[in-house]
Amino acid sequence: MARPKKDCKPFSIRMEQTVFDRLCCYCEQSGQTKTVAIERAVMRYIDEYEKQQSLIKANFPQV
Repeated sequence: MARPKKDCKPFSIRMEQTVFDRLCCYCEQSGQTKTVAIERAVMRYIDEYEKQQSLIKANFPQV
């Protein structure tokens, strides 16, 4: 059964060869597509950033 299409926006980046090679190896080992792996990594990075910002605002409300 096919998955429903996601609402998505194509975009292109340039990545260092060593990072790309590691990404490819990770995707092969984990069975993920590069798209899924990058989406998850970006979301985790943004979630962590937002968490840190919330802690800063909670401890320093005037900032």
